[in-house]
Amino acid sequence: MKDQNFLKERNARAIWHPMAHPADSQKNPPEIIVGGDGVSITDIDGHTTVDGVGGLWNVNLGFSCQPVKDAIAAQLERLPYYSIFRGTTNDLVIELGDMLAEFFAEDGLERAFYTSGGSDSVEIALRLARQYHKIRGEAGRVKYLSLKKGYHGTHTLGASVNGNANFRTQYEPLMPGCYHIPAPYPYRNPFNESDPEKLAQLCLAALEDEIKFQGAETIAAMIMEPILGAGGVIVPHASFMPGVRAICDKYGILLVADEVITAFGRTGAWSGSRLWGVQPDLMTTAKAITNGYFPFGAVMISGKVAEVFESDTSGKGAIGSGYTYSGHPVGAAAAIACLKETQRLQVKDNAAARGAQLFAGLQALQEKYDIVGDVRGGHGLMCALELVSDRTSKTPIDKATIAKIYRGAYEAGTMVRVSGNNVILSPSLIISEDNIATILAGLDTGLSQV
Repeated sequence: MKDQNFLKERNARAIWHPMAHPADSQKNPPEIIVGGDGVSITDIDGHTTVDGVGGLWNVNLGFSCQPVKDAIAAQLERLPYYSIFRGTTNDLVIELGDMLAEFFAEDGLERAFYTSGGSDSVEIALRLARQYHKIRGEAGRVKYLSLKKGYHGTHTLGASVNGNANFRTQYEPLMPGCYHIPAPYPYRNPFNESDPEKLAQLCLAALEDEIKFQGAETIAAMIMEPILGAGGVIVPHASFMPGVRAICDKYGILLVADEVITAFGRTGAWSGSRLWGVQPDLMTTAKAITNGYFPFGAVMISGKVAEVFESDTSGKGAIGSGYTYSGHPVGAAAAIACLKETQRLQVKDNAAARGAQLFAGLQALQEKYDIVGDVRGGHGLMCALELVSDRTSKTPIDKATIAKIYRGAYEAGTMVRVSGNNVILSPSLIISEDNIATILAGLDTGLSQV
């Protein structure tokens, strides 16, 4: 490895970073992380912090999960790569497929289609939704519905159903036929409704109104996150996702649950869909499927959808999508080991307990600091603070102020994620009570400085 001075000097000079302005990255170079142990990370200067971000929502088992590391090393020795395109496969993707079908059986999902990550999974799910209707003779069903504030990756189709202008504006025109309805976001919504249950009903009415306006016969799928993650951890009322499921059933529209973040225990349930008691038609997964140790994902497919494809005799059911690294044997090995460890540790239970502790601590910070306008979470280890300069007007704080909060928290031993005027927390699901206390203390320090 190059020496520290070289790395610091060249930081953000030769590469562009995702989700950042290149000039800003050069002016304010990112932290150089060189080590990870348990739920903590260490930077190039030897400063260690509790990782309140969990990598990027994905390191559910922490940075020291030896069974996954061992599985990757062993598979690299045995078979480092081979394609699973038509005519060949490998033993581990077969084993993993059965494991995933068993894991998601309660969600009504029976088949897996492998991808390289979350954006890939979204792309495949939306393509399969259109194909499903074409096989059934409803080729006019090509449109998609989604939620404002929702996040569905950065491929062109995913960006088209994204509900945040930051991921859309500079890349337009995007795919036609994508329409957005208001999110069940009590703190900010066009109905000026703060009651979550009433707001859920208003959003459901808006969904049904949009379906009627577009024509149900033109709509392929509704895609949604059970809890909106990158949009600021927006937690809908418990009636919302079941209401969406009922409306989709009424009009023959497929429901795609985007669970790239919420699958595998983060919400305190094994899936976000299960948290709300809903069975989707398709589910996107990635991130925690390998604990972040290898790029891998899977689209899970319901029996209803699978039967249409598998019983097709016209040839329309042939899958015309896939990636070079779909079903990568090293990724499959990592996923098998990760799934076994995830279940052995029953991480959903710790996520629920530690999530309640984190949420309560954030509510205490809201009482202490007027700059905290809203606290969101309460279901597992995904929480957010929305920071404002004035609680009455809900004016978002400026970038310079939130940067000071981030820096103060980091120096006090807590890594957080800043997104707009939100501070987002999604630590590893193996995190301890003491680690949560450290996160809260670091945030307290950061907030106190502004």
